Amino acid sequence: MLQSLQAQIPGLALWLVITIPCLVVVLGIIERLVVNYRLSKVDGVRASILAWNPVTSFYHFFKAGYMHANNRMLENFFSMFKDADPRCPHAVEMTIFGRRSILTVDPEHIKALLTTNFTQFGKGEMFHRTWKPFLGDSIFTTDGQMWQQSRNLIRPMFIKQKIRDLDILERWNDVLISKLPPSGQTVDICDLFYRMTLDAITDYLLGHSVDSLDNPNGEFTTAFTKVQRTQMLLAILAPLKRFIPKGEYIKGIKILEAFIQPFIEATLALTPEELESISKSDKEFTFLHNMALFSRDPKVIRDQIMAVLLAGRDTTAATLSWTLYELSNYPKIWSRLRSRVLETVGPDAAPTYEDLKDLTCLTHALYETLRLYPAVPFNVRSCLEDSTLPGKPGQPDIATLKGDHILYSTLAMQRIKDFYPPVSEKFADPDIYSPERWEHWTPKPWQFIPFNGGPRICIGQNFAMTEMAFTLVRLLQRYERIEYRGDWAAQYLKADIVGCPGQGVPIALYEAKQRY
Repeated sequence: MLQSLQAQIPGLALWLVITIPCLVVVLGIIERLVVNYRLSKVDGVRASILAWNPVTSFYHFFKAGYMHANNRMLENFFSMFKDADPRCPHAVEMTIFGRRSILTVDPEHIKALLTTNFTQFGKGEMFHRTWKPFLGDSIFTTDGQMWQQSRNLIRPMFIKQKIRDLDILERWNDVLISKLPPSGQTVDICDLFYRMTLDAITDYLLGHSVDSLDNPNGEFTTAFTKVQRTQMLLAILAPLKRFIPKGEYIKGIKILEAFIQPFIEATLALTPEELESISKSDKEFTFLHNMALFSRDPKVIRDQIMAVLLAGRDTTAATLSWTLYELSNYPKIWSRLRSRVLETVGPDAAPTYEDLKDLTCLTHALYETLRLYPAVPFNVRSCLEDSTLPGKPGQPDIATLKGDHILYSTLAMQRIKDFYPPVSEKFADPDIYSPERWEHWTPKPWQFIPFNGGPRICIGQNFAMTEMAFTLVRLLQRYERIEYRGDWAAQYLKADIVGCPGQGVPIALYEAKQRY
């Protein structure tokens, strides 16, 4: 019996060697025929074809996972366009598992996704399933009526500036500065920014902080970082997510929930009358109180808190980190900003909303950071019904089919030199950090979208800009000079959900010898 099986093995191996490639070819042909038939029903054409068979599609699919693991996502994204058809230079497509993925850096395509054809593109069911364990049915994972309800629930806390907001920012900036080492000593300011913004956003959401500035290796902080890293991998390799180990991911989510849940329960234990009374207090009324006024469902509240927690910590911390990274290479810009801050606010006073509004130089510095390092460097939309993306002038539109995924990168788009004016005395090379360009230049519509756009535009952008400007003011008041401690040119972008400096930001800050 054993000898008979051994005799059959060579024949079986040969059969597999012949059959598997044939199956791949047949599946590729069937897949292409089905997609072509569906495309024939839509008034449009294909984008530049990056991969037209399962073998090449799988290559690009796994290459994306590899490049993410090695923090080379921007390089990988740009490489996909190098052989694009000149008639469609900013969009390519490939098909895998019978589903098209279109990658684009075209501002008009992004405009169509986010506003012109908004109802035809959304997060989609696959995105919702992939992110649900972490963000549930929140504003970031849903479409249609459920998304609108989430937005209506969250929006009231961001439409007006409140005294409590500045109180929170002042409190946690004071703690941040107390953690900085003596003048001239090295510190990773990126690490401190991530801990400060986590403390500030949990204080804002719950009225209670996780105190990560005092406890950098706390269970909550560690879990939050691990969950995000795994979530990004699950998003990139979504069709194969069942094969990705999720033990630490699920454990991390439970740790986050264990911290949040007692605050939700305590708030829901308040009577409507008690909540209404608290809502009249500008300093006591929290984000959690606001949601409890409109929903008594603990899961609804949990999901929205997770979403705002993610957006409120990482985007702000990453942008501040990149700003300090760039300013450490341009001491003259730091000096100019410091002079303007001292003229407007003075050396000690906390800035008011009016001060921050008047400091347009800080807005320009932050905009320049967001131009080079948009907080969410890569994004995706799912085609909810057959539609199109606008073609180049004189070229037909690109057809999109229900179920297609459209990946767009603000990071890549905002670094394409063709979208900028020629270099001149007033306009530095687009690759260079130059806040002064904003004094003479306004980007064309949809070529600078750090907060997205259309109906899904970030409702927390004013809060984020206020927090970042406030922090910069406090640092500029105290320190007259900044110095990078490390290989500045070796820095790289670590693209998780939010893009942050992969090497941290090791700097030395020098206190002013003379207080004005």
